[in-house]
This record gives sequence, structure tokens and C-alpha cells, in this order.
Amino acid sequence: MSAGSAGRAAIAPRAVVLATRSAGKRDELAALFGEHGIAVENLDDAGIAPDAAEDALEVHETFEENARAKARWFAERLPGRAVIADDSGLAVDALGGAPGVRSKRWSGSVAEGAALDAANNAMLLRALAHLRDPDARTARYVCAVVCVWDAREWTARGTCEGRILHEARGTGGFGYDPLFFSTELARAFGECTRAEKGAVSHRGRALRALRAQWSEEVGAAR
Repeated sequence: MSAGSAGRAAIAPRAVVLATRSAGKRDELAALFGEHGIAVENLDDAGIAPDAAEDALEVHETFEENARAKARWFAERLPGRAVIADDSGLAVDALGGAPGVRSKRWSGSVAEGAALDAANNAMLLRALAHLRDPDARTARYVCAVVCVWDAREWTARGTCEGRILHEARGTGGFGYDPLFFSTELARAFGECTRAEKGAVSHRGRALRALRAQWSEEVGAAR
């Protein structure tokens, strides 16, 4: 929570604006918040048209910095609204933590959606092609989520462990999901339902950690 909130009543938002243009992230976040009765709006619903300036927001070296930059930028355009932004990515041990914060555009493709996912996944398979031992292909998904609401700000992080498969499995999820084998679920995220993935995913854990902060503040204010 930011210093500017000192002495103010802590009240969790009942509705949030999802600061993302990614349909996959938007749907996942909406489902996760919906489980807890928190209403969501996307940027189009909130009247925020795409702006070329958004492309310059994710230029930082940590997930937290990128998420914070997006949350603050959109919050300035939506005064009084609670704005949620996340930055997430895949960290592969054998690649020194890459693609990391560069996960979305790692391949250099200018495509969007499924075409971009395919390009990134193909590059990942090429980069790890020399590693046949599953134990040498360990990786984790990381998500940092930031909520900005007036003078208040919250940050939370979630991770999930796994490894990179030699070939895609399933058609669910998005991004690197068909190649990410979840240690906890014992199958690829691409093979999971949204609810199954949400129970252990980096994004689900980050949002639950964020809600825990809200709950603590509400309890302290009573």
C-alpha cells in the first residue's frame, strides 16, 4: 500500500478495470475475479481506446515494474476507478531465466494472438532442442499484479513450477501453456480447464495474494 493511503479507511474495491489488451489475460482475470464476486470491466468497456503510448509501458527489467507502469498509466485516465494490471512470463532455468519479461515478444514476431504464440513456442523449442532430459528443462511461470486505486497501491506476486515439454499438448490456455508441464497438476496447462489452471497458476496465486492484502486492510479498519 502506498504511503499516501496512511490514515485512510482501507476498503477493498468491489469492481475493477482490467488494464490489458490481451484477450487471453482478460478472460482469465475476469474468471478469477468472478469467483470472488468482484465485477470487472475491460478497457474498451471503460472507454479507453488503444493508444500507441501503451507500447512503451513494458520496458522495465522486472515484472513488478512493468505491471506498476501499466496500472499507473491507465489509472491516470480512469480517476476514481480501481485499475488492475499484471505482467507475467515464463522463466526457463537453462536459458538463464529467459524469456522472462520479454516473454510476449521473445520471438521478435509482430503477429498477434495465436500466430504470436506459435512463433514464441517454436523459438522456445529450438532453444531447448539440445536438452533431452526433462530435469534439464525446468521452468516457472511468474506473475506480478498491481492495483492502483486513487492514492492506494497494492502489489502481489505468484509463481508456479514446471518444465518445458518437447512438444505441445492440448489446445487450452494461451501463450506457452501447451508447452508448460505443471508439476502440481502433472499435465500441461494446455490440457487443463480454466478452473484447473487457475487453482495453481501464477496469475491465480498473484490475485489471491492481492485479495488477501485487501482482506487484511478491511479487517484492520474495523
